[in-house]
Amino acid sequence: MQLQAYLPAGFAILCALAFCGLFTALAVLVGPKATSPEKLKPFECGSEPIGSPRGRYSVKFYQVAILFLVFDIEAAFMYPWAQLFAKLSLTPAGGISIFGFAEMLLFVAILVVALAYVWRKKAIGWD
Repeated sequence: MQLQAYLPAGFAILCALAFCGLFTALAVLVGPKATSPEKLKPFECGSEPIGSPRGRYSVKFYQVAILFLVFDIEAAFMYPWAQLFAKLSLTPAGGISIFGFAEMLLFVAILVVALAYVWRKKAIGWD
C-alpha cells in the first residue's frame, strides 16, 4: 500500500531520465561532427588567451572568496530567522518578545565586528 504512494514520483523520474537519454543520444547521433582548429580553441570572449590557464591565483582572491561565503551565509541565516521570529518567543502565546530580536542582534553584531576586523586588516578593498 505504501509503495503505491511513490509510483507517480518514480514514474516522473523514469520519464525524466528517458527524456534526457533520448535527447543526449539524438545530439550524439544527429548533431554536426565537423571540427576545426578554430572550434577546438577555448572561448575567450573574442580576445586571444593571455598566459597559461594553469596560472597561480593570488591569496587575496581566496580571502575575498571565503569572506564572501561568510557574509553570504549571514543573509542565508536571516531568512529562516525572520520566518520563525514569532516562534522564538518565550511567551506561551507566541507573541513577539525581545529574545528573538536579541538573538539576531547578537549574530549581526558579531558579523559587524568581523567585517570591521577584515576591513582594518585590508583583506577587502580596492588597491
